[in-house]
Amino acid sequence: MQQGNKTKARNSKSKIRRVCRAFALYEVLLGVAIFAIGVVALGRAVQNCLNASTISAEEGVVRQILSDRMAEIQAAAIVPDAQKEFKINSSYGLVRLIQKSGPANLTEPGNTVLTGINLVTLTARWQHAGVVQSKQIQFYVYRSG
Repeated sequence: MQQGNKTKARNSKSKIRRVCRAFALYEVLLGVAIFAIGVVALGRAVQNCLNASTISAEEGVVRQILSDRMAEIQAAAIVPDAQKEFKINSSYGLVRLIQKSGPANLTEPGNTVLTGINLVTLTARWQHAGVVQSKQIQFYVYRSG
């Protein structure tokens, strides 16, 4: 009878070992699945960071183009052209710079019209990933005469 009890004990121990091994396999599969999800999420986060960095660099180039043109207009001794367009090749592609200028029509208190002040609008347009982007600045220029 003792022999039968020992055999039953061995059989139950081997069943427990098989259950533990199967449980370990499920744990490993679950761990691999969680790791894979984490790697995919990390890859997307890196991709988003690279896209944001590219967009930021493009906008920096466009801001510099707008700033340079504004400085040229302010430094010139003549009245800015009413409308002008430039095509500028940048490291990120073609940037269209549109300049519009006209009288500011500003008045002081007492309805005194201020003359010689022009409102200049600079608009830059370019494409990023097939989508048209734009930035715009407005400023005043005074030219007597």
